Formats: sequence, C-alpha cells, structure tokens
Amino acid sequence: MQAKNKSWGQRFMDQVRRVRRWLTPGLGVKRWLLLILAGTTLIGLGVAVLVLDFYRTAPDTWWLPYLSALSLRTLARPLRALVFGGLGLGLLVSGVLGLNRALLAPYVRPGRDMVDTLAGFRKRGRGPRLVVIGGGHGLSTLLRGLKEHTANLTAIVTVADDGGSSGRLRSDLGLLPPGDIRNCLAALSNDESLITELFQYRFSTGQNGLEGHSFGNLFISVLSEITGSFEEAVAESGRVLSVHGRVLPATLHDVKLVADLAVPHLASQVRVEGESAIPETAGVVRRIYLDPDNPPAYPAAVSALLNADVIVLGPGSLYTSIIPNLLVPDLAAAIRNSQAVKMFICNVATQPGETDNYSCGDHIRALEAHVGSGFFDIVISAEGGQGKLPDGASWVKAEPELDRDYAVYRAPIADQEAAGRHDAPALAQTIIDLFQERTGPLAV
Repeated sequence: MQAKNKSWGQRFMDQVRRVRRWLTPGLGVKRWLLLILAGTTLIGLGVAVLVLDFYRTAPDTWWLPYLSALSLRTLARPLRALVFGGLGLGLLVSGVLGLNRALLAPYVRPGRDMVDTLAGFRKRGRGPRLVVIGGGHGLSTLLRGLKEHTANLTAIVTVADDGGSSGRLRSDLGLLPPGDIRNCLAALSNDESLITELFQYRFSTGQNGLEGHSFGNLFISVLSEITGSFEEAVAESGRVLSVHGRVLPATLHDVKLVADLAVPHLASQVRVEGESAIPETAGVVRRIYLDPDNPPAYPAAVSALLNADVIVLGPGSLYTSIIPNLLVPDLAAAIRNSQAVKMFICNVATQPGETDNYSCGDHIRALEAHVGSGFFDIVISAEGGQGKLPDGASWVKAEPELDRDYAVYRAPIADQEAAGRHDAPALAQTIIDLFQERTGPLAV
C-alpha cells in the first residue's frame, strides 16, 4: 500500500538506489559488470560498423527512409549517442540483474534482500580464521554470534560427555558422545530456527527405547553406521545442515573424565569418574584428568589451531567442557605454538557443583593449574549482568588486581533476558573488535 502511494519519481529513485547497491564494495560484481559492458560495447561497435557500411553502399530502396528515421539522424550526433547509449545500458543492467536474480533466488532466504545476502556471504568468506574450544551451551551461544562475522569458523569439542542421551549412546553403541557436537552443528546451521528445533527435539517418555534421546544424537549415530566413522558422520551432518564452519572432536579416542575432589570433613581427596558425576558430587574440584591420560588429538583440530587467526577458550563449563580439551597434549601444544590472538572468555555466572563462588581470577588460576601460564593474550569478562540466577549460582566478577598480570577486557556482554548467559551478538562483536584492534581492520 505504501509503494502504491509513491509518485513515479519516488519509485524511479527507489529503483536507482537498488541498482546502486550492486556497486557496494566487496560484492565482487563491479569487475564483471565492467567486463560485460566492455564486451557489449565492442559488439555494438562492430554491428554499427556493418550497419553504417551497408547503409552507405545499399541501393536506393523503399526501406532506407525508415532506417534513417530509426537511426535518429535528425538529432545531433552527441544526443543520438546519449539516447542509444542510455537505452543499451538500461537493457544491459536489467538483463544482468534479472540473470542474477534467477541464479541466486534458490539460495536467498525468504524475506532477505539479494544484495544483503551476497554482501554477507562475501564478508563472512573474508572473515578471520577463528577456532573456538569448549562445549555445552556456552560454546553454541558463541558460535551463533560468530557465524555472522566469518565462515572460517572451527569448533573443537570435548568428547568426555557420559550423561543423558549421549552417555546412553556411548554405552550402548560404543560411539563418541554426539551431544555437544549436535549443539554446535545446530548453532552453525544456515537455517537455525528449523534445524535447532529438529536437532534438539527429545523423544518424550513412554516411547520405549527412545525416551530422553534427542533426534540429533540419533541422526549422527545413524550416519556413523552408514559412513563407517564418527568424524565422517559429523562432516556429513554439517553438509546436510549447511553449516557456517566446521565442528571437530578434540580426539577420536574413547576418553573418560576423572576428578579429584576435596570433600568437606574428609582429610583425603575423593576420586570421581565420569563427566556427569563431577558436578553431582559434593566437594571442591582440585584436579581433573583424562583416562587414558595421553590421547592423540584429531589431526584436523591441530591443523585448525596452527592456522588460526584467533583462538577462543570458552565460554562453557570450566572443568567438564573447556579444560578437558586442553588435556589432550597435542591440542595444548598446538595452541601454544600458534601465532593466533588467544582469548579466554570467562563465564558470566558460576556453575553449581563445579565452580561455586568462583571469581574470574579463580577461573584463570584453575586453567593455569592444569595447562600452565601464558596460555592466552586477552581475558574477556562480562559486566552488568541482570536477572535471577539459578539456585546456587552467583555472578562472576573480574577483580581489579587481575589487571596487573593480565590484559582484562570488561564489556557489557551478558544477556539481559537469559540470566547467566552471554549475549551472542555482543560477545561475537567484542571478539572481532579486539582482534582487529590487535591486527588492523580486515581487508574488504
């Protein structure tokens, strides 16, 4: 209705603005338009030479006056050039835009502008090579924001999960746990609204044998049987879901997480086996291990780390999602040897049973106790969190004294609607801004 109320001039200017948007820097369109224009001009010149030559040498026939009128000989030569040139350029632009629409229409999501889609694709393709290490909902939240900035995105996920649907599939089928990988694939999907709902769907109780399982876990498990390997199943899942980036396991070995806990009123420590059992056991985590303790890293994960521009640790469960990846010796060595900018993202809130009453400094000290110091260049801490946290959780604050030993960046990156979580777009933008501050703006 609003378009109908516009005057002819306003509608014409809208069309001009739409055409001008195709000349936006970075789309990779202008060079080809110039090439098409040059080719069309040369063809037009060749045809004009033939027509003029024929016109001069043709015998006097009845149709020559019509040809003369068609050539607008009554107008001045500059004006004729302008008329024919403008008409030709208009037809050329209309044809190119129509061809682009026909070719790109299957890849443009409903409601999205074609130029915006192409510009976003080009921008993400030139984005930094970014590797994120962690697991759980924190990692999938971060990926959801980062995929808008780069398609060169790799998530390295722990495979020590032994609870819920993943634990049952691991026990029954001997597969690596697919849960965290499923969450990351859903977050990176090109059509996240539908894929997330499908992949995160859990069968309700009463369905014998399927209750508690998520569809995504079963999907990856079936693909593992079809393709013959877990890593190939993850890669094929990514292609099916049209993900922005890759999701890689930290190792392909069947590892188990073991923790030493200091239990109140007991003189000695208690050893707990199993990722799911650690937060459920009363006590303070002192040390965690992998069993076996020296698993080989997945080679593609090592390669991604060595070639990364940015490496991000967290967010996620400190002892059961982040540190287990770093206990794979080859991964830890690759991070240390990488020339990437390395960032540690501290959690917004503590996790009951795992990091009770932890400050940002406590998170850093726990990390360094397992992998050593100098493991990251920047610490990112959230400030300004609001809302009611789950029982037993508290806000994580970055102490002022941390600034003496670390480059701490405090930012309003807490989600104001989901208490205790990061705001995905704000966190992703902060990471990109800090990277560009260190290395300079990306080339367009």
